[in-house]
Amino acid sequence: MEKVSAAIGGKELIIETGRMAKQADAAVTVQYGDTVVLVTSVTAKDLGKEVKFFPLIVDYREKTSAAGKFPGGFIKREGRPTEKEIVTARLIDRPIRPLFPDGFFHEVEIMAIVLSADEENDPDILAMIGASAALNLSDTPFTKTLSAVRVGKIGGEFVLNPTYEQIQNSALDLIISASEDAVVMLEGSANEIPEAEIIEAIKYAQPFIREIITLQKELVEKAGKPKRRVELVNADKTLYKTFEKQFGEGINQAHTIADKDARDRALKKISEEALEQYEETHSSLTVNFTLEKLEKNIVREKIIKTGKRSDGRGNDDVRPISGEISILPRTHGSALFTRGQTQSLTTTTLGTSEDEQRVDALSGEASKSFMLHYNFPPFSVGEIRMPRGPGRREIGHGLLAERSLQPVLPEAEKFPYTIRLVSDILESNGSSSMASVCAGTLALMDAGVPISAPVAGISIGLVKEKDKTVLLTDILGLEDQCGDLDFKLAGTGKGFTGLQMDMKADGLEVSLLEEIVVKAKAARLIILEKMNETISQPRPELSAYAPRIRTIQVKPDRIRDVIGPGGKIVRNIVEVTKAKIDIEDDGKILIASPDEAALNEAVKMIKDLTAEVEVGKIYRGRVTRIMNFGAFVEVLPKQEGLVHISQLENRRVEKVEDVLKENDRVMVKVIEIDKQGRINLSRKQALSEEKGSDEKGHHKGQTG
Repeated sequence: MEKVSAAIGGKELIIETGRMAKQADAAVTVQYGDTVVLVTSVTAKDLGKEVKFFPLIVDYREKTSAAGKFPGGFIKREGRPTEKEIVTARLIDRPIRPLFPDGFFHEVEIMAIVLSADEENDPDILAMIGASAALNLSDTPFTKTLSAVRVGKIGGEFVLNPTYEQIQNSALDLIISASEDAVVMLEGSANEIPEAEIIEAIKYAQPFIREIITLQKELVEKAGKPKRRVELVNADKTLYKTFEKQFGEGINQAHTIADKDARDRALKKISEEALEQYEETHSSLTVNFTLEKLEKNIVREKIIKTGKRSDGRGNDDVRPISGEISILPRTHGSALFTRGQTQSLTTTTLGTSEDEQRVDALSGEASKSFMLHYNFPPFSVGEIRMPRGPGRREIGHGLLAERSLQPVLPEAEKFPYTIRLVSDILESNGSSSMASVCAGTLALMDAGVPISAPVAGISIGLVKEKDKTVLLTDILGLEDQCGDLDFKLAGTGKGFTGLQMDMKADGLEVSLLEEIVVKAKAARLIILEKMNETISQPRPELSAYAPRIRTIQVKPDRIRDVIGPGGKIVRNIVEVTKAKIDIEDDGKILIASPDEAALNEAVKMIKDLTAEVEVGKIYRGRVTRIMNFGAFVEVLPKQEGLVHISQLENRRVEKVEDVLKENDRVMVKVIEIDKQGRINLSRKQALSEEKGSDEKGHHKGQTG
């Protein structure tokens, strides 16, 4: 067993190997605070058959037992991965995938399991560090050492690896995966802070990143295995030259076709011809790999040498943009956003707190009142496949767009709605997640959600060959596939709200990142201007089909008066008004209904149940009991007071029955609430004031 440790950000980071999972190629535990994650790496010994892409499998799981909890629900066992687990698996996958050798097609599986959770430190960063450590310790030909940290910003100061509690008050949540000299992956969100702070955060993190990389290298020196020699599937040099002569011009011509569908058909025809002619002498994997490399080189060379893109745009040009709103008649809000051949149809649905998503996580139970769900049907790229539930990519893209819009949403106190956006991608040719951000903004404003500012998103690409570097604004799917970078950045006119960066090469220098964020902001402002032409501010009124929500605050000890025995009273209100009623422990009551009249009726019924009797106020009450000395009158539900016989009229009254009888409706004034809480009423004073009001032509302070 070998172990290394160092103080990182005020806490000890411990990486250990040789104790657990010894039959894996390599296994490490990474500990920070009392959070411990086991990460294993296993690589297939032989190359699989008919492999078409690098088969890297990454799985991350949070065991509830790690936090001393039982799984929620009827079945007390972990099931399908949660959104948090899926997103963390993607965080592990994205930085390591491009760093395996070109032509390496052996199956690799990385598994990360949370063994202990202190409900303070997020295990995701530890899993990312563990993946790098395990791969470097193993005999897999992976030689790049990576580190990962999270950076927050609280009170104007950067914070390394903020706790769950700290991140709630942080203006920034940025995950950085990097080598000693280059950034490989970024993922984060922010409260409209300037893009320049991305660079500052990375520079702040660099010393800690290097410390963690040094730790891993120390452990590899102690326990690392020699790297195995494996078969790499490289382009056949002779075949490459043959393809270059035979298909080079055809590929080049195909990439002058602006329409994606037509271009794909032309390229598919070339691929089928190549396989048909050379399948007897070469494996399909070699043919495909060689042809793909030729196509990639042609596209990159065209961009580097001529500055021309497949659709004829300049490097800084944004594709044509159009937006439409209110295109669906019965949704609460809808928008169709199109940028080039990428199109998102997004709808807004407004609900009550009953519609919130309950989240049972290691960090504790929580609820979400804002959700963005992203769907990517096969027809959006002209394909046929069996429809299934959302995959990892769909969940990841949806959460990126969700985080990008979250900072501009109104506070729950001002807008107490649960909000769900659904982005259906109807066409896709690059950066559909950023199109979802744009369409989401339009759909929110169409629904009348009072967002603080519109949000737009853009993707920046990169092609780098030796000393020549070209940045591409608003990349196509092809430019993403053949390029070296996909940098998605979303934000308002004030600052950024969400970002995601993936490298296809070894990493990106911080100096180049500075140039990228400037280009991204310039493009974003262009898109925001176009969106402003569609709708410039949220609609002043909600859709007629959206629920109206009113909030009433009552004393907590009056909640029982609204609920009633066994919930009888609140059920009656719901039955009569058809309104939704949510009652919280602090006395806040939310009433929702699309029918304004029904909503007002429900509000009145609840206010009547919880109103407090006020001294000096006149009420129209019901006589409940007649006594020798006076009459009891119910002025509010379950609240009655006494009208003494002397307070019945402006004359002597011999018998109460001469003036009142049970169930009479009578105007009374509250003249006193004594120390014992007894309410004393006066019909005499109410009559006098009512007469005075009539003479002046108005009524004063009457309540029914």
